[in-house]
Amino acid sequence: MTMHPSLQRAFFNRNALKVISGLNNFNPKSVAATVQAAHHGGATFIDIAADPALVKTVKLLTNLPICVSAVEPEKFVTSVNAGADLIEIGNFDSFYVKGRKFEAEEVLALTKETRALLPKITLSVTVPHILKLDQQVELAEELVEVGADIIQTEGGTSSKPNNPGTLGLIEKAAPTLAAAYEISRAVSVPVLCASGISSVTAPLAVAAGAAGVGVGSAINQLNSEIAMIAAVRGIVESLMANRKRINIL
Repeated sequence: MTMHPSLQRAFFNRNALKVISGLNNFNPKSVAATVQAAHHGGATFIDIAADPALVKTVKLLTNLPICVSAVEPEKFVTSVNAGADLIEIGNFDSFYVKGRKFEAEEVLALTKETRALLPKITLSVTVPHILKLDQQVELAEELVEVGADIIQTEGGTSSKPNNPGTLGLIEKAAPTLAAAYEISRAVSVPVLCASGISSVTAPLAVAAGAAGVGVGSAINQLNSEIAMIAAVRGIVESLMANRKRINIL
């Protein structure tokens, strides 16, 4: 497996930013707005639904690496043929509200099936936050053994902040930060901390051991292109500022 050079560099520098349009978002206009924000805001790569038509549309809008997400391995094949650079099993958040849960055994089976179909593509896999932390770590280790190149954490949708402002943002990110901390110490591949991340908590994710962050709703819920670009840029700047502090120390 050869990872896209810009991804390799960002993961090495621990300042990767993935902007997520949504696993179930097949609206070309909505996806395009998110992609434009990612492109102009300075994101490292984008994550869209696994759909070949969307991949072709997005490739006309940006030269950023394109990740496609799905929970059905066969969907990856057509998207990769259309030009996707990497694939993601996960972004499970949209399923939880429907009562659909992904247990460790199913995620492991999906990973094996996907790797058999596409043995050379860069593969990211999300570890479900519904598992206890020690089970998340165990699953992450097993996923790497069967071919996962990136491990993604989650948990923002389950947290219910008790406070507004900065404290509330930290409370919202706590589950995914905890997972990033534990998993990054157990695996040798990059860990991407996603779900509930903001410009406030992105540097905390890196401090916890993540090689980068994934952000979706913090950008997609905004109602103007300018605001979306500014939100992406704010997270990029928080990651860069964090890197400068580390270099000074």
